[in-house]
Amino acid sequence: MSHQQPLVRVTSGERSRLEWVMWAIAIALVTAAMVAVRESLDKAHVALIYLLVVLGGSARGGRVPGIFLAVTGFLCFNFFFLPPFHTLAVAEPLDWLVLAAFLLTAIVAAHLLARAQIEADASRQRAAEIDRLAALRQADELKDAVLASVSHDLRTPLTTIKALAHDIGQEGDERAVIIEEEADRLNRFVANLLDLSRLNAGALVTKPEVNAAEDLIGAALQRVGGPALGRQIHASLDPSEPLLLGRFDFVHSLRILSNLIENALKYSPSDAVVDVIARRRGDHLELIVADRGQGVRDGERERIFDPFYRPATAPSDAGSAGLGLSIARRLAEAQGGTVTCEPREDGPGSRFILRVPAADAADLN
Repeated sequence: MSHQQPLVRVTSGERSRLEWVMWAIAIALVTAAMVAVRESLDKAHVALIYLLVVLGGSARGGRVPGIFLAVTGFLCFNFFFLPPFHTLAVAEPLDWLVLAAFLLTAIVAAHLLARAQIEADASRQRAAEIDRLAALRQADELKDAVLASVSHDLRTPLTTIKALAHDIGQEGDERAVIIEEEADRLNRFVANLLDLSRLNAGALVTKPEVNAAEDLIGAALQRVGGPALGRQIHASLDPSEPLLLGRFDFVHSLRILSNLIENALKYSPSDAVVDVIARRRGDHLELIVADRGQGVRDGERERIFDPFYRPATAPSDAGSAGLGLSIARRLAEAQGGTVTCEPREDGPGSRFILRVPAADAADLN
């Protein structure tokens, strides 16, 4: 039966103290060796040998051990190798110059060598970071290529399924309606994947133009369609502004606003009112969609805009893949706007705010 020896773990503090002891032993051994042959050594030889010890300590331990060895070498040089021996007194004035030159040279050399080591370490870290970023970029490009390929390949069978379901529905089979609805949902998911890959590749074109907030809200409510049946949606425009205008891409902004309204309906109780508000704040036009759901936790208000992220409060039957908000924010940013999430001030729920550059009536001409 074999017995394994326990591993001895050395902490960073213990390692540091051990290295200091090693440097002290090293300079003591070098000094003892030179004292043994002191009669045959010149002052320049002693200074060079101590300087080598200083350089070794700086290369291995950094600036502080290097300076420690420089000062220790200076004292040993004076005490053991300059007459009168075994005292710190100096008999010849020229020896003071020798000592000063040694100390200055040793400290400067220790500093320069330590700085060179730091710069070399930083260069290695930068090279490793560049390699890591290159690998991540390559992985992202591969992921986008796969998403785009899969999305394109799914389009044709989805179209076929929807057409067949429509034909079956005309024969009176109620299951055809469910098939069509699920095909539409999967088609929207595929469209989201395609848009996400285009946004990541910077290939999605936006054309910001002056448009009315009223037109955008009306189109969004019409586009929501089915999910809004039997639900209460209250749309309001700021009465202090006769005409609310913004500079935005109408098609992409319609996608954003309808997505926010669908989310609000999905996460609010069936009898709750969803508010859609348009107002101007400074240089921005704000389109606000306020729900009456459970709200979003403080730590999740930014994470919900990450692709494929679903908040902890999301219902299990929400049927969301976590792409809508991510695409909404990126579409807004592509046209100089943004989408943010805030808690409601008048009760539970959240407010999603689409901000785009505001425009004036004069910009219509």
